[in-house]
Amino acid sequence: MLQCRDLFLLFLVLLCTPGLRAQAAKNIPAPVVIKTLTSLQYDVVRFKVKPGEKVKITLNNVSDMAHNLLIVKPGTRLEVVNAAMQLAEKGPQMNYIPKISAVLWSIPLISPGQSKSVTFTAPVKPGIYPYVCTFPGHGFVMYGAMYVMQEGNMPDIKKDINIPDSRRQEDTKNKNDKSQVKKEMHAGNHQMEESPHPYTLNPPYLYHAFIDGVSPAAIAVRLPQQLSYCWDDEACRLGLAWKGDFLDMSDLWKGHFNASAEILGDVFFRDHTDFPIRLGEKAIVPTDVQYKGYRLVDEYPEFHYTLNGMDIYEMIREKADGNGLVRSFRIPEAMQAVWFFANPEEDAIEYEFSAGRWKDGKLELSPAEARAFTITMTSYYLAYKKK
Repeated sequence: MLQCRDLFLLFLVLLCTPGLRAQAAKNIPAPVVIKTLTSLQYDVVRFKVKPGEKVKITLNNVSDMAHNLLIVKPGTRLEVVNAAMQLAEKGPQMNYIPKISAVLWSIPLISPGQSKSVTFTAPVKPGIYPYVCTFPGHGFVMYGAMYVMQEGNMPDIKKDINIPDSRRQEDTKNKNDKSQVKKEMHAGNHQMEESPHPYTLNPPYLYHAFIDGVSPAAIAVRLPQQLSYCWDDEACRLGLAWKGDFLDMSDLWKGHFNASAEILGDVFFRDHTDFPIRLGEKAIVPTDVQYKGYRLVDEYPEFHYTLNGMDIYEMIREKADGNGLVRSFRIPEAMQAVWFFANPEEDAIEYEFSAGRWKDGKLELSPAEARAFTITMTSYYLAYKKK
């Protein structure tokens, strides 16, 4: 009968056998530890693994906000980010992880001070697999890339379009900033020191946010010219618009799910109509309004909704002089008169239109005119303030 000492020696012999040693090494996941930064970034923005290799990603949340991490199919980062925003009030209970095929693996939402891991086998197909935080507003700046490749090196980090632009440019733009790429880690990981500076974005961009006075399903859009607006998904309309700074979302970013974002600028428009777009000769308020989502056109969202089954598309841009908004509508299958209603007794906004006839605070368009038209809204307050 084998003694304990003999069993131990046998174990050592087996472990030293090349084939068994290789098999044991194959079953040990390649560790990747990613920390969050206060500037809405992951400290590791890219790493390399081999096809079919076991991987264990650990997310350490050392910032003061809630974060998650989703590994997604190549080229689907923005699709997943937008799908997470569409979850609206269901987002928190789903950890802002949409149930779509583009999501491969995920670490759920974790609060500051928490750490969680996910272990998986890397895809057999080589490629660049993004990872991203889908908490509202984070996914446009907080992401990285998992390179699945048998051999070779990742591209020069300064030319790597698969990581945030700010991380590519730090060596040249921020030489006096501490937030520079510091070293290359063991598996080809790249990380940077934590930066005390907040991230910056170039408008247009958007956040799914909870704003007082608007339904929980609200999208806040930042435009050039210091203009912003809030789109109400539930009501399918432009809710309000403001000039100045954008939003204070610090409470939301810290994981306070019942918190609201605070508007930082001066509101110059609120929609007080029963509904601005109406169909038919009698211009009756629609009873069946359904939101269908949006798509990005040159980074501007074009919203899609239906009124009594009729498809409506609306895109909102800034006026070139910064004094208001330009609203572009498309109703491709319009077969009856279309009306646009301004606020009752509106005296703070001047309306201009590309087609139709304006009378008594409303615009009437023929079916042909309604297939594509624009309405320009100029704020008297903003125009006067600029003088």
